[in-house]
Amino acid sequence: MSRAVLSLGANLGDRAAALRGAITALAADGVLVARSTLYETPPWGPVEQPPYLNAVVVVRGPVDAAGWLARAHELEEAAGRTREVRWGARTLDVDVVTVTGDDGQPVLSADPELTLPHPRAHERAFVLVPWLTLDPGAALPGHGRVADLVAALPAGDVAAVVRWDHLR
Repeated sequence: MSRAVLSLGANLGDRAAALRGAITALAADGVLVARSTLYETPPWGPVEQPPYLNAVVVVRGPVDAAGWLARAHELEEAAGRTREVRWGARTLDVDVVTVTGDDGQPVLSADPELTLPHPRAHERAFVLVPWLTLDPGAALPGHGRVADLVAALPAGDVAAVVRWDHLR
């Protein structure tokens, strides 16, 4: 058994449906422990594109870190994800942020296919803010408490993460 934190994002098509579809699939797998609400966020990276909807989920199941990555890719494929432009627009993006083994220890990996913890999670408000609201006591291995990481982000980055249910 392992526990993983996954970050979900979409900015093409029906963004909310893509995220809800992935969350529903994880629930159907019997691995979904908790999920954040949806947040609208500006795109991250050098490619001009529309805003994202993002969420964070916690999952637990009888798979290892590679298994969570494989499931993430399956969810992306089911949502019609294509990988044409790095950091480009996408129907669904699922990142494995962190994995904890059954022994409670974080899984660490320097493998370029799956670096754990995610190498940029500590600087991404669109990951940290939903994760903090989902689990106020969360910590990112090697970086510290998520609450402290959010507090250290530029105020504009945090303010740009807007709860979806407040948007009308």
